[in-house]
Amino acid sequence: MSKKLVAFFSASGVTKRAAETLASAIGAELYEIKPVVPYSDADLNWQNPKSRSSVEMKTPGLKSRPEIVRDNPKIGDYDVVFVGFPIWWYTAPTIIHTFLETYDFSGKTIVPFATSGGSQMGGISATLQKVVPNATIKEGRLLNGSSSTQELKAWADSF
Repeated sequence: MSKKLVAFFSASGVTKRAAETLASAIGAELYEIKPVVPYSDADLNWQNPKSRSSVEMKTPGLKSRPEIVRDNPKIGDYDVVFVGFPIWWYTAPTIIHTFLETYDFSGKTIVPFATSGGSQMGGISATLQKVVPNATIKEGRLLNGSSSTQELKAWADSF
């Protein structure tokens, strides 16, 4: 039986609730990905091209990576890591790239999950695979609150 971790970034609390539900349903440990500098409401204003989140998402490469709190989630202890986030600009926020680049995911299975008011997962798994080429990235899914405990367990058990 594989050991599972549910790691998540949540800007407004929606993804946190989804992560807690998933972790409870599958008996996984929970880990919050936290930025060193928390996001303010102004930082998250996607309609402002100069807001922190807009600049991070539009700036290519390492310059756009927010620093995360490094409190060592002991990635080596897990076989499967579910990584949750809100979808920003049709993809994962750059803080997810920071998380994946910070720890060694070699040989791990990573399963993305997301929350969104209207976007789909699209090519997120393929994008994340480029960030962690030594891990196996599975196709993820949206967890917007409509999944039952049994459905989440069956989904997680497939990995």
